[in-house]
Amino acid sequence: MLLNPLSKNKNYLLGYLSIWAVIIAVHTLILNFFYGINGSISLADSLVFNFSFMVAGYSLWYVIRFNLREKPSFIDMIFNHLLTAVVIIGLWLLLGYFSMKSLYGNHTDYLLFLKNSLAWRAVMGVFYYLLFIMFYYLILYYDDLQEKLKIESKLQNLVTQAELETLKSQINPHFLFNSLNSISSLTITNPGKAQEMVIKLSDFLRYSLSHDKNEKTPLQKEFENLKRYLEIEKVRFGKRLNFVYHIPENCYRYVIPNMILQPLIENSIKHGVYNSADEVQVEITCKEEKYDLVIEISNDYDPETIKPKGEGIGLRNIRKRLQLIYGRTDLLETKADKMVFTARLQLPKEQEDGK
Repeated sequence: MLLNPLSKNKNYLLGYLSIWAVIIAVHTLILNFFYGINGSISLADSLVFNFSFMVAGYSLWYVIRFNLREKPSFIDMIFNHLLTAVVIIGLWLLLGYFSMKSLYGNHTDYLLFLKNSLAWRAVMGVFYYLLFIMFYYLILYYDDLQEKLKIESKLQNLVTQAELETLKSQINPHFLFNSLNSISSLTITNPGKAQEMVIKLSDFLRYSLSHDKNEKTPLQKEFENLKRYLEIEKVRFGKRLNFVYHIPENCYRYVIPNMILQPLIENSIKHGVYNSADEVQVEITCKEEKYDLVIEISNDYDPETIKPKGEGIGLRNIRKRLQLIYGRTDLLETKADKMVFTARLQLPKEQEDGK
């Protein structure tokens, strides 16, 4: 960053000019009232010495950037600043002294005051120099800190995105393996249904791949894809799977994380239909609350049956995805109430246009 922060930021520049205007006014008043120096001479003295240091202070930024270009040691930096301070303050005093002498050389009292005041002017020069150095180093520290935070934020986003992709890649094969097993079983017993399942599976995977890069999708599209999945499972389980849904029209306008419902339905079928010879009802309902969209998926189940292997991976993946997307851990709840298992999603209401 080579551009001077005072010229880069309009507020910084206005503040800088305002401070020097106050310094010039105070300097003039002190010379006039406390030292009895003529008003015009006091003003000229203040303008010459303060305006010249104002310009020198502005240029100090470039001196600092030049010193930092090769990351010098602390001792080198101190030495460079001492040398720079001596040169700048020396030139400043010479410029001020000879300028005022050329303007008011016939005012002997003022010339005597000017010579006698060079010592405290040098002290003021050191004070000004230190203030400028501190200000510029603070600006550099702040800019470096902002740049580091920006880089850390980008890296965190990349890590989050990679984690989400990993979680989604765990979901798709999970379903794919089960479906292929179903097709394999039907190939011998019912080739026609096996062919039908292949076609529906193809449509389902096409949807999944086409939305791989879009983190959220309207509930309308997600539900249409969910029905494809259920049609595949319906071919496999027949009358044992009874799916019903109650989704008001107004719920379809909200967006939800894509492929978030399919693992829940898959979980319902696995723990409800797999172990039952009777008809099992899988139900999905949706309702609006003040700030959230609540989707519940419930299924009949027998708590006494042996749980299938791999139980819990789908739910853990969903919780992790919701945490990464919304930064919350309380958006998925599950409840086993006697013979009914319910998964409850509570998602912040959000429409496709961001409303």
